[in-house]
Amino acid sequence: MPNKYSKAKLEKFKKAIQEKMGSASEEIETIKEGIGSGSNKQGGVTPDSIFSVHMADAGTDSHEQEKSFMLMNRESDYFKNLKVALERIDEGSFGVCKICNGLIPEERMLEVPNATKCVRCKEKEKLGLA
Repeated sequence: MPNKYSKAKLEKFKKAIQEKMGSASEEIETIKEGIGSGSNKQGGVTPDSIFSVHMADAGTDSHEQEKSFMLMNRESDYFKNLKVALERIDEGSFGVCKICNGLIPEERMLEVPNATKCVRCKEKEKLGLA
């Protein structure tokens, strides 16, 4: 089995990654818009008059905003990992397991383009056997 993907397959991966990056970018923008409009929900309410809003509602709003920030950070990290995957394509190390140097199956690379380990090595790592 070869230790590298063909140029045609790398182009296929590159296209798929760029599509995923576009989706991630759109998702980040949507979340940002939601955070922006969510923080202005109270309109003219000042911090001094926050108690005019029901405490449970304020707690729910706070929780939703926290959740949105977490989702935005997660999506942002995913975007960065996809960017690194594109760099690995340019370097020639895309799809090669960092542990065993074997070729990671195409199906895995299409589903998880930021993968750096084959399933077997990843499982060994998770179980503490690596």
